[in-house]
Formats: sequence, C-alpha cells, structure tokens
Amino acid sequence: MRLIGDDGAQLGIVKSSDALRAAFEKDLDLVKIAPQAAPPVCRIMDYGKFRFEQSKREKEARKNQHVVAVKEIRLSSGIDVHDFEFKLRNAQKFLKDGDKVKVSVRFHGRQLVHVGLGEKQLLKFAESCEELASIEKPPILEGRRMSMFLTPKPNK
Repeated sequence: MRLIGDDGAQLGIVKSSDALRAAFEKDLDLVKIAPQAAPPVCRIMDYGKFRFEQSKREKEARKNQHVVAVKEIRLSSGIDVHDFEFKLRNAQKFLKDGDKVKVSVRFHGRQLVHVGLGEKQLLKFAESCEELASIEKPPILEGRRMSMFLTPKPNK
C-alpha cells in the first residue's frame, strides 16, 4: 500500500504490516484514504482529532447558512390604502430578512367576475417592492385565489 506520513510526506509503497508498525510507533492511527486505488492509499493521522475538526467545520458551515422561508401576505381586491401600506411594510421587512414572499388575493362570491382588480393590486404591490424584490412567479389565478411570488434581490 502507498503510505502518507502524518506530516503529509509520501513514504512510498510499503507492506501493510510495516505501515501499521510505523503508525503504532508514532502512537497514531492508520487510515485508508483511497481503498479502491491500486495500490490502496493509507495515511498516518490522529483520527479522533481529524473527526473533531471535521465536525467543527460542519458546525461552522451550518451556522453560516440561512434558511429561506416563504411568508404569505393576503390582500383583498378592495383593500384600503392604509391596509395596503401596512401589508407592504411587512412584506418589505420579510424581503430585507431574505425571505420569499407569497402575495395572494382571495376572491369572495361575485368578486370572481372582477379578477382584473385583484391582478391590479398584485402588480401595484410588486411595483412598490421593486427596489427590494423581483417577481419570481407572476400573478396566476388558481381557483378563487390569485397569487404571485416575490424573491429578494441579492445584496451587492
């Protein structure tokens, strides 16, 4: 097998018994790195320390990642100005936090005849969020609900 020392130096091709003896003398572990290679590659290392550092790196990577959530804002086709602005501020806060926003309008009863009013509200909402977000999915009517998705623009 090909042996790599604890300092990363190539020790050449040796018998497995010699490799075990070399690891035992240094009070370290003999770890197979590439068992399918011809000849197999082994390394002398402190395996416990290696596992600890690996878990530390994984923990650091998990800490730095951000999970994107989808927040929903519900409007109505006849929403008042103040209510619209209130929901707009909430959506902008969600977008600043890096979350996606689903904006939807639900049509009740005969409001379904005037789908254009709901679409107008959604497009107005998207236009108001234009500096923070882009439209991922344009307004689409699904049953009695029209919805669209906004995604935050990447920070530069």
